[in-house]
Amino acid sequence: MPFFIETLVGGLLAGILYSLVAIGFVLIYKASGVFNFAQGSMLLFAALTFVSLTERGYGFLAAFALTLIAMIGVAVLIERLLLRHLVNRSPVTLFMATLGVSYVLEGVAQALWGADVHGIDLGIDDIPFAIGPINVSRFDLFAAGTAGILVLLLSLCANKTRLGLALRSVADDPLAALSLGVRLPTIWRSVWSLAGLVGLIAGLFWGSRSGVQFSLTLVVLKAMPVLIIGGFDSIGGAIVGGLIVGAGEKLAEVYLGQLIGAGLENWFPYLLSIGFLLWRPAGLFGERAIERV
Repeated sequence: MPFFIETLVGGLLAGILYSLVAIGFVLIYKASGVFNFAQGSMLLFAALTFVSLTERGYGFLAAFALTLIAMIGVAVLIERLLLRHLVNRSPVTLFMATLGVSYVLEGVAQALWGADVHGIDLGIDDIPFAIGPINVSRFDLFAAGTAGILVLLLSLCANKTRLGLALRSVADDPLAALSLGVRLPTIWRSVWSLAGLVGLIAGLFWGSRSGVQFSLTLVVLKAMPVLIIGGFDSIGGAIVGGLIVGAGEKLAEVYLGQLIGAGLENWFPYLLSIGFLLWRPAGLFGERAIERV
């Protein structure tokens, strides 16, 4: 039983890292109804910018602030050069646009900072410490606490601010929101800036765990099961989906991997997401689409 609990807790804490990536997708999906394929590249761009600044002598806070400013600049450019010209286009068109943005960001990042692998030291020891008979990773606990604070702040922003009200109105009925004076360009710039902030935080944790390299963009594929299970339009769902995926893949690898073979951890989340698509296509917290015919 202690080994089972330790495996479960480790999986839940690791799932928080998946949730951090998924939250960026949720923010943009709520504002536009489009899956932002560029979120993985935003994560890479932010992490690579941060680590390049620290290697040039900037302190943590200065590098973080400058990187955040850069991500806001990216959000403004995306809105001005792309999104405002694609208003009322189909979701497929917008998805293809985010796919193009993804490759552009990767190319710009490589041109600015190079393609070398970098390491990020956040000053957090990954040495486990004991809670009774259970060993818990300090790094995972810190990541979980950061994700909890981030979700709390985003929830307060969504429910207690004018921006959050405007965001929810755009998500519910874009045409009605526009008729009431909500400025769609402002909403898009704000949401993409928030997604950039989330990408920066997630990039720091993922970069610290596996190194800042271009394979970080593939984390977008790992976030897919989280979004399918939790729901594409729910921040809380992203957290729950990440916990389910993290715990599920660890337990499956430990207890089913002996029977099926190694590598189960890599594809079990997708098998789990297929089951959710068959049982609950909108996810646990997603809103079911109702269309008149």
